[in-house]
Order: sequence, then C-alpha cells, then structure tokens
Amino acid sequence: MKNYLNNMDMDWFKRRLTIVMALTFAIFCLLVIRLFYLQVINGEKYRQLSANNCIRLQTIDAPRGLIFDRHGELLVDNRPSFNISIIPKDAKPIDATLGRLAAYAQIPKSELEEKLKKKKPFPVYKPVLLKADIGRDMLAAIEVNWFDLPGVVVGVNPIRHYINAQTAAHLIGYMGEINSKELKSGAFPKKEQGDFIGKFGVERSFEDILSGREGGRQVEVNSSGRIVQVLKTVAAEPGQNIYLTIDKRLQQKAESLLAEKAGAIVAMDPNNGQVLALASSPSFDQNAFVGGLSRKKWQALISDPRHPMTYKAIQGEYPPGSIYKIVTAMAGLEEHVIDRNTVFFCPGHYRLGNRVFRCWKKSGHGKVNLEKAITQSCDVYFYQVGQKLGVDRLAWYAKACGLGALTGIHLAHENAGLIPTAAWKKRKTGVKWQGGETLSMAIGQGYNLVTPLQMAVLISAIANGGYRYRPVILYKSVTAKGEVVKHFEKQVVGKLPVSKANLALIRRGLWDVVNGNRGTARIARLKDIEISGKTGTAQVFSRKAQESMKEKDMAYHLKSHAWFVAYAPSNKPEIAVAVLVEHGAHGSRSAAPLARDIIQMYLGKKEPSDTGQMVSLRQ
Repeated sequence: MKNYLNNMDMDWFKRRLTIVMALTFAIFCLLVIRLFYLQVINGEKYRQLSANNCIRLQTIDAPRGLIFDRHGELLVDNRPSFNISIIPKDAKPIDATLGRLAAYAQIPKSELEEKLKKKKPFPVYKPVLLKADIGRDMLAAIEVNWFDLPGVVVGVNPIRHYINAQTAAHLIGYMGEINSKELKSGAFPKKEQGDFIGKFGVERSFEDILSGREGGRQVEVNSSGRIVQVLKTVAAEPGQNIYLTIDKRLQQKAESLLAEKAGAIVAMDPNNGQVLALASSPSFDQNAFVGGLSRKKWQALISDPRHPMTYKAIQGEYPPGSIYKIVTAMAGLEEHVIDRNTVFFCPGHYRLGNRVFRCWKKSGHGKVNLEKAITQSCDVYFYQVGQKLGVDRLAWYAKACGLGALTGIHLAHENAGLIPTAAWKKRKTGVKWQGGETLSMAIGQGYNLVTPLQMAVLISAIANGGYRYRPVILYKSVTAKGEVVKHFEKQVVGKLPVSKANLALIRRGLWDVVNGNRGTARIARLKDIEISGKTGTAQVFSRKAQESMKEKDMAYHLKSHAWFVAYAPSNKPEIAVAVLVEHGAHGSRSAAPLARDIIQMYLGKKEPSDTGQMVSLRQ
C-alpha cells in the first residue's frame, strides 16, 4: 500500500513538472518570436525611431539689462536677432551641409569653416554660432531649404540696440563674443564658448549686473535636430537695468562741440563726484559691433590717425601745460617758498646756467605776484617757484592732488598718467635729473602726463573746497520688477594738500583768468554766470623749435594741445569741466569756448525737452 501511494505521488509530480516545463517553453518561444519580430522584422524601423528622437537641454538667453541716463532717458535696449547655428552631431556629413548652407545663404564656405574651426573643440550637441543677426533674405533662403540643411538651426536671441548711434559710445561700450583668453581667465564663470559679453565701457564694467541669469528648456528632437516637442521650460532672469549719472543732452552737447576735432570733455558735479558728461572724439558706432565687425572695418578704425577707439577722456595721456601751475602754486604756498605778496620780474625769459627758458609772452609780464601769475599764466614766475621747490617736492604735491594715479572710476582701461621724480628718471633712463627739467615740470611740460578725467577731478576739488571725490558713473541699478539694488554713494578719496587760506588765493586767481581784464580766458565769460578756470597749452615738441615756425605753417600733429578747466558758478560751484582739444594750439581759443558752452547749457534756466516742455538740466 505504501509503495502504491508513493508511485501515485511520483506520477502526479511528473505531470505537474511536464505542465510547468511546457508553459515555460511556450513563454520562451513567445519571447523569441517577439524579439525576432522586433529586432529582425521591424528592427530597422525601431533603430530609426531610436536615432530620430532624443532629449536635449537648450539654453534661453537672458534679456540684458537696459541702460538709461540720469533722467531716465533710454540709451540702450534690446532687439530680436536671427542667428544661424549648426549642431555638428546632427549635420553629418558636415562638409556637405556647410556647402549647401553657403550656397543657399550666399556666405563663403571658407567663412563658415573658419567659424567652426575657431570653436573647436566643441560639444557635439551644442549649437555653434556661424552667422549672427542675419537679414530677411538670408532667413527666407534657409527656411525654404530647411529639410536640406540637417543640424542647421536659426535661433532668435535678444541683442543690443544702441539707440543714439555714437552717443557716449566709449562710455557705454559694446558687446562681443567671448574669446578663449577670457574664458580661461576665470572672470566669467557662467559664460561658455559662443556667449557674448561686454567688451568695453559700461557694458564691460557692469557685466555681472547687466547679464542676468540664463534659463533653459528640455526638448525632444528628431534626427535632423528639429524640435518635436518642448518638455519643460525654466524662464530666464533678466539683467538689472542701470541708470548712469550722465545727462544725455549734456553728453550730446559735448560731443557736438568736439565734432571734427580730436579730444575730450569731462563734466562733473564737484560736490559729489557724479560724472555729467564723459565725451571722447572722434567716436564710433557701437551698432557696427553687434553682428561682428569685419577685419577690414576694424583695421580702418585702429589705423585712423585720430584714434577713435581710444577713450581719450580716461585713456588719453597729455602734458597738462599751464593747468599744472595750480599745483605749483599750491606747493609754493604750502612750502612757504612764496606768499600772496611775493613778486618776481618777468622780462619774457629766465636764464638757468647756459640755457634760456622763454615765457609765452615774449615781451614779458613785468612785476608779477601770485594772483597775476595765475591770471596771465606767467611762465617765468612759475619757473622760479619750481626751481625753489625742486622736482621731488613738486611731485609730492602733484601726487597728493591725485595725479599720476588712477581716479578709481568704475571703467576698465583707465590710464594713470605720469608724475616724474628724480629717482624715476634715473631708474628709467639711467641719467641724472637736470635742473632745467624742474622748470619744465613746474609749467606742466617735460615728462608730466595727465588724463582729462584727472584734470576734472582736480578742478572739482579746487571748486568744492579741497575734497577729491571718486568719479562715479553709476547712479542706480534696478531689477526688472523696479526694485532698487544699488544706489549712488559719494566717496571722498583724498583732500588737496592746501590750507583754506591758500586755496582761496588760488581760487581768486582762477576767477581773474576768466573775469579779469587781462585774464587768458576772457572768451569764456558769460553775462549772468561767473566762471573760474585755467587755460593750458601743452607743447608736443620743443618751444625753441616751435617759436621758429608760424602757427599757420605748422603741420596738424605739431600743434600744441589746448586745455581749459573750469567751474561755475564761482561762488557756489555746481559743475566742473575739463576740456582737451588735441593739437588745438591754444587753450584760450580752442578749449575755453567749449567749456563755456557746456556750463551755459547746464546752468541755463531752462532747456526744451523732446516733448516740447521746459525742463531744468539740473533736476
């Protein structure tokens, strides 16, 4: 009985095992058949589907912040730009695709190949910019031949639009594609190859404020790189809008006064350091840089003898000429070398050793005290003050006035100028300092070099009682929602090394320069506004050689530079101005009238606005 039961159990187990094995075999057969169907019969179809569709991440450029003047007048905004890019992975065979693109868009194929070559190595799925800001005809040609251009993408991106071409071009600056050196510098951690950044001026200095934060989207694309559907989007965050301290109309006035001239005009509020105008001439059109400047146009700009790409207001370095006599007077008074009653006789020349140093007035000025020396800009008087002081004491006072150093304005590429010392010359040339060089230095010639901005800061300090303010160009920055992030704050960076009593003596002389009967800047007088100032003529070659030639016979590049610095109203200054006209010959004739017109416009009671209403320029 027991064996019988065991046999029955065994038979039942075998039947069950047979059923399980049959089912397993059937399922396995079904899987094999299904795999055969998918991989063999429909394999090509699914391989194509797999190749055709994939998920990619695309960046969304952030709208760049707008730029306004101090009164809210728009200077720079953004406009849409159509750009041609190529995704190398999708464009295969890439050589053939480039050839067809070149034919359809009428762009030399070599130009496209060069653009692609410059971007190597590049991520195979990231679009590489080939042509920015294309026109309607080119866009239409690409759209018509869309399916014949795999991997070619036409994107719409916001780009800069400089509303008033050439207005404040150097100050505002321009945009350009980031290069490999800038990428490696670490200064732009969020930027990648193909991105655009500020290259000059405000666009560069406030890149972090203006650029915003880019967004992105997750998209499904087919084998040609065409978007099938957008899966997810993260919006870009616009950059902050910035308001500059400059007055647009005053800036345009300064630039119009410099038309057909090479030079610079700087206007400042002497009571806080706000820059009201910062003009440089000749200028350039920033819009020409938006789509990329051709090599030919760039060469034309940099080879122009008047140097339009140099920001003369902050980069131009010139001998200060007679404006430097303010520093010499200050040093002489503070070191007790002279006082208000000290008199020197000017016969029209001064002899030192076997050399004769001329005064600008050949017949001489006769007996001269400090006030008369400033008013009539007597060289002989300041020769003697300089000789008594010596080069190093002169240099100390010049540096204490902020000369020979950066002003600290928030703009890249500012130059510091040069204030020489005896040790500097020995180190630089190996030759000992000569006494005659001190005389030249005392009247602003020789090795002295300053920028127009430095001169504006100096005359501002004279105007406000001795305080050197850091020049400021950013009035405020505001988010796209209108929230103020940064606001202007004035900053004192130094004080003139002069007592109130001695500064008053100098200011009296500067008043006489414009308002005195024999002042060198009488041409700058205004009927109802008192102006104080100082003229300067900075020679570009030796005075002896210059005296042997008549001005009308001089070549343009041999004529002296013309300077004039001023502030107004004299008793309660609200504006300070520095004007430099390259090869303008005389500060009194070439520079002083320009400063006068700037002051008249700024302090004038009313000026017509664009809407026809009357508004004050000093609101």
